[in-house]
Amino acid sequence: MTSPPRHDAGHDPAETPLNDPSPRFAYREYGADGAGGEQALAAEVAVAISYNGINHAVMMATPEHLEDFVTGFTLTAGLVDDARALYDIELTPLEDAVEAAVTLSSRAFAGFKQQRRGQAGTGGCGLCGVEALDQALPPLPERDRGPLPPPEHLEALRERFEATQRLARHSGAMHAAIYVDGNGETRICREDIGRHNALDKLIGACLRQGLDPADGFLAITSRCGLELIHKAVRAGAGTLVSLSAPSSLSVRQARRSALNLIHQPRQGAPRLYSPTP
Repeated sequence: MTSPPRHDAGHDPAETPLNDPSPRFAYREYGADGAGGEQALAAEVAVAISYNGINHAVMMATPEHLEDFVTGFTLTAGLVDDARALYDIELTPLEDAVEAAVTLSSRAFAGFKQQRRGQAGTGGCGLCGVEALDQALPPLPERDRGPLPPPEHLEALRERFEATQRLARHSGAMHAAIYVDGNGETRICREDIGRHNALDKLIGACLRQGLDPADGFLAITSRCGLELIHKAVRAGAGTLVSLSAPSSLSVRQARRSALNLIHQPRQGAPRLYSPTP
């Protein structure tokens, strides 16, 4: 594997935010000897997303696979119902940020403007800025429950993450989401400093590559909060697997939305929370 580009202490790696998702920085140990070294760190930039010229959101994200991120975010945030409504995504790197200019179809843009009048932004917890319960607990699509993946497809799941998390090997501090297909093969891994971003990137990658999230399952390294359930359901996923235990609200929503929800603890067998045991 090729090592990431190196940067000296006086160079700002954010000058090329789309080219270096794990820039290296010099450091000196805090102690008597004061030995020096260099470490890759997780890159973070502000991603400003606009739709047909209207500024909508600024998200902090790792500057890799941003087309996947914008596609997944647009769908899972409920801004469009079909990813095919995204006609174009133009990325413009700045010093500490990336502008993502999205072109929507005329019909999707009309719906976006109507929805945006009463929509609040979201933050890292998924609900920051929400002013009403109908925004925090929005209606989700009704659907039939899909089949559960064979138990053997969940074997060595943590090792799958370790094998595919390229950025985490350099810098740590990364959440990840993977797509395992119906044959039990790990097809895609996406990483980001934000757990919501990692899942959005994965969903966007599946859509852009013509892979059906309902065929197989999505898996995440992070805590399984409510908004991750929303994203999985809106993306059409049948099963979501989490390495961290879900919240009580997440389990209730997964059961209501016919989403199979599985927790894979560090020790022991997978735990099925939805459907109701």
